[in-house]
Amino acid sequence: MIRSQLRPTLVTFALLSVLLGLIYPLAVTGIAQVAFPHQANGSVMTAGGQPAGSALIGQPFDDPKYFWGRLSATGPFPYNSASSSGSNYGPLNPALVAAAQARIDALKAADPGNPAPIPVDLVTASGSGLDPDISPAAALYQVHRVAKARGLDEKAVRQLAEQHIQERQFGFLGEPRVNVLKLNLALDQTK
Repeated sequence: MIRSQLRPTLVTFALLSVLLGLIYPLAVTGIAQVAFPHQANGSVMTAGGQPAGSALIGQPFDDPKYFWGRLSATGPFPYNSASSSGSNYGPLNPALVAAAQARIDALKAADPGNPAPIPVDLVTASGSGLDPDISPAAALYQVHRVAKARGLDEKAVRQLAEQHIQERQFGFLGEPRVNVLKLNLALDQTK
């Protein structure tokens, strides 16, 4: 009796393994490569013909001549895509308050003459710790520092930041945002 049930079970297992473990993933990968090759290959952005990073994962910019992204709570280093996570600190946790205060201090030290209120997304990490985008307010807050560090006209840098604002997807999903890597790559092209 067991032999009569064992053979169909093993045949079904082997068939489903080949179908769902090999044929289906290859078909989905092939369709993605044909229909969406840029996205299927990681949305890699290039600079000077060399990969500069993915448009989908934040980068650790800390030079004053670049726009800075959100904080990253991944470990052991920032924006570690193998360790995507938020800090999971509650709003009253001293470690969260200390991290936010450290970022506020860094922003004020980098641009001491900026009296504008600091947007919250510049002092807090995202849920994944990998967020590549900041709010338009966060980008515009940094215009003065970036323009000064690069010796560029502030109006030109502001205009570049405004050109990189992506509106809500389909007009109603999400919030307006600025991809930090795309903006910084465009900034490097500015003379």
